[in-house]
Amino acid sequence: MIEDELDPGFADLFDPQDRAPCELYLISPLDVGGDFADRLAAALDAGPVAAFQLRLKGHDDHAIARAAEPLMKICAEREVAFIVNDSVSLAKRLGADGVHLGQGDGDPREARAVLGPNAQIGVTCHDSRHLAMEAGEAGADYIAFGAFFPTSTKETSHRPEPSILSWWSRLFEMPCVAIGGITPANAKVLVDAGADFVAVCNAVWGHEQGPAAAITEFQGVLGR
Repeated sequence: MIEDELDPGFADLFDPQDRAPCELYLISPLDVGGDFADRLAAALDAGPVAAFQLRLKGHDDHAIARAAEPLMKICAEREVAFIVNDSVSLAKRLGADGVHLGQGDGDPREARAVLGPNAQIGVTCHDSRHLAMEAGEAGADYIAFGAFFPTSTKETSHRPEPSILSWWSRLFEMPCVAIGGITPANAKVLVDAGADFVAVCNAVWGHEQGPAAAITEFQGVLGR
């Protein structure tokens, strides 16, 4: 294993304990109609959230753009980064803060050329150290590992161990995001392993007491 071959002194250069506290990265539900804008505002007002990703499947760009407008305003007012899932062209059209790319959604270099130097570009790397290093070399701003736990948000076939977060955070300064079935009850192991962000969806939008209560619970786990 790569981590077993590292010089111990080099590994210590990027001790996870020296990194900034882990933050929340919200992912939208598949339906953002109705009162969702109010629910998003309540969630963001309940505690620090670093980013919100709009992830709408099965809709054309025009419909997504219409849905995005009020949500972008809510995020901008609270200085929360607004990230578009999958589509570089849509992120450009909306003037979003960035784009999150799956493995089949394009190259970070091409996304950078379209979106410019200030865009936040993330890449899904599943359970692969090789894909993560490739994404870093291609100029991504963050990489995402997962799914760490069973999730109903999307079909997954990769289940990394939390140790991949420790490996990454020891060697690289680029932030890593943990994703997949994360709740206040299971997030601590990922935070302790070195995740810079935990990406959450159902645990917030499906919380029985509402999204604000969920955010408050997560802040306790993150030590905020």
